[in-house]
Order: sequence, then structure tokens, then C-alpha cells
Amino acid sequence: MLMTPPRTHREWAVGVISTVVTGIGGVAIAVQYFRLQEWVDSVIGLVALGGLIFGCGLPGWAIVRWVFNFIEKNRDAGIDEVAKDVREVL
Repeated sequence: MLMTPPRTHREWAVGVISTVVTGIGGVAIAVQYFRLQEWVDSVIGLVALGGLIFGCGLPGWAIVRWVFNFIEKNRDAGIDEVAKDVREVL
């Protein structure tokens, strides 16, 4: 987040919200899948869960930054040009 700061407050807010949501959602999935519920019984386990929240939130931040950069790059492009770019990526 600090290495390449967002251009606007709106972009920053969307990035933070998406980071928090993907972090909490990703950790919920990881805790259930790997059966890590007993980690909440100790302080060290809670610290480890905090690290998992951070790690699961990073992809959300990256995806939002990629989307904002794609939108900024194609701001003046027509829908056909945008569709062509998306098809090339996929």
C-alpha cells in the first residue's frame, strides 16, 4: 500500500475495504478448511491468525489496484477496444 500509494481518496477507500473483506473472508475459509479453530485459545494463535488475515488481504488489494490501473489506462477507449484487451488477457 505504501510503496505505490493510490491516486485518489476513493481508490484508497476501495482498496482498504477490499483488503479487509478479502482478508476476513480468506481467513474464514482457511480456518475452516485447515481446522485451525483451536488457534483462538492462545495469544500466539491469535497473532498467527492476524498474520493470516494480512496475507489473505493482499490479493484483494492487488486485484483492486490492477482494476483501477486498467480502468485508468482505458478511460478514453471504446467498449470494443476494452473487450479486445480483456479477451487478449484471458
